[in-house]
Amino acid sequence: MLQRHGRALGLVFATVAATALVGCAQPDTTEDEDDSAAFDAVPDVPHTQACSGGRLRCFAQIQAGGASARVSGATPNGYGAAELSAAYHVDPTRATTATIAIVDAYNYAAAESDLAKYRAQFGLPPCTTANGCFKRVNQNGQASPLPGNAPAGDDWTVEAALDLDMASAACPKCKLVLVEATDDQGDGLYLANDGAASLSPAVISNSWGGAEQGDEASLETHFNHPGVGIFASTGDAGYDDGGAGPSYPSTSAHVTAVGGTTLVQTANTRGWSEKGWSQGGSNCSLSIARPSFQPAVTGCAKRMGADISAVGDPNTGLAVFNAGSGGWIVVGGTSASSPFVAGVMALYGHGAAGPAFAYAHTADFYDVKAGKNGSCGTVLCKAAVGWDGPTGVGTPNAHKL
Repeated sequence: MLQRHGRALGLVFATVAATALVGCAQPDTTEDEDDSAAFDAVPDVPHTQACSGGRLRCFAQIQAGGASARVSGATPNGYGAAELSAAYHVDPTRATTATIAIVDAYNYAAAESDLAKYRAQFGLPPCTTANGCFKRVNQNGQASPLPGNAPAGDDWTVEAALDLDMASAACPKCKLVLVEATDDQGDGLYLANDGAASLSPAVISNSWGGAEQGDEASLETHFNHPGVGIFASTGDAGYDDGGAGPSYPSTSAHVTAVGGTTLVQTANTRGWSEKGWSQGGSNCSLSIARPSFQPAVTGCAKRMGADISAVGDPNTGLAVFNAGSGGWIVVGGTSASSPFVAGVMALYGHGAAGPAFAYAHTADFYDVKAGKNGSCGTVLCKAAVGWDGPTGVGTPNAHKL
C-alpha cells in the first residue's frame, strides 16, 4: 500500500514521478473489467450529502461513519494525493502556469488555512495569497464583497474543501481561484462562471447542478467561454438523477461532463482497477442537442453525459481537510471527480480543448468496462467497452496525456 500520510511523502512523490516517466516508455493496458474480488472487499459505508438546501446542490458525499476502504490505523483515512497520482499516472513534479477556478456557493472563510493543512499533509507546495497561488473572489470575479455564510444544513465549505484539495492533488503547481457565488437559490452559480472566466483560468470546475427545467438554452452563454475548459459533475443519484431529470450544467454543449468511479488497488499492470460507481450520475438531456462528437445511442437523441470520469465513490473516498467538520474527513461524490479531472487536463495543457477532446483521444483514457448506475438497459446507465453514460470514454491516463 502506498504511503498517503505526512511521513516520507517526498520519497513517495519522487517514486510516483519516476514510475510515471518510466511508464511512458511501456505499453499501456486497460484494466480487467472483472476485478470482482477487489470490488467486493470495499465496505459499504454510510454517507451523507454535504449541501442540499438550494435550487442547485453540490455533489459532495461525506462518509458518515464506519471503516474506510483503506484504513491503515493512521490519520487521515481516504486516498491522498500520492495515491491519486499513482492511480492516474500523474507527474506531480510537472511545472505549469495554469490556473484552476473552482465555482461554489457562499462564504468559506477558512478556505486558505484548510487548504494549507491538506497540502502540508501530502507534501504539496504551499498555495497562499501571499505567494500569489491562491485567490478567493465573489461571483463577479472581484475580491469584495464576498458572500455570507451558508444556512444551517447547507454546508458548502465541505464541497469547496473537496474541490480545492482534489485540484491540488491533480496539479500541485497550478494556481487556484475559489469563486464564491452569493447563494445556491438564484443564478449566482451560473454567473460565477462568467466571473471565473474573466480571470483567464485554464479550466473552471463546477461540482454542482440541478435538474433541467427547459430553459437551459438561455443559460448556455455562461458556459461558452472559448479558450477556457469548463467541467461539471454529472450527479450522485444514478441515471438522470434517479428519475428527477438530467443534471445541468453537465448536459451543457460547452461543458466536459465528469462521472464517478469506484477505485481500488489491484495486482494488474496498472496497479488499480475502476468500475462505474453505482450512484454516479449519467444523463440524457431533454433540451440540449447531441453534439457531433458523441456517438448515436439508442434511447437518447440529445446530449449525453458523462464524457470523462474519475474516482467518486465515497466508499473509496478521498481524504479532505475541513476545520468546520472537525478536521480530516473522507469525502466522495462526483464533486471529487470534476475538479480532479479539470486539474489533470490543465496540468497537461488540454483544458481548453473542450468536451470533444476525450472522444478524439480515447487512447489517452482508461476504458472502464464494468459497473452500472441504473436499470435503463442500455449503455446510458451501464459501463461497457468504449463510451458509456456512467464513465464516458474512461478515466485519465497521464502516461498518454
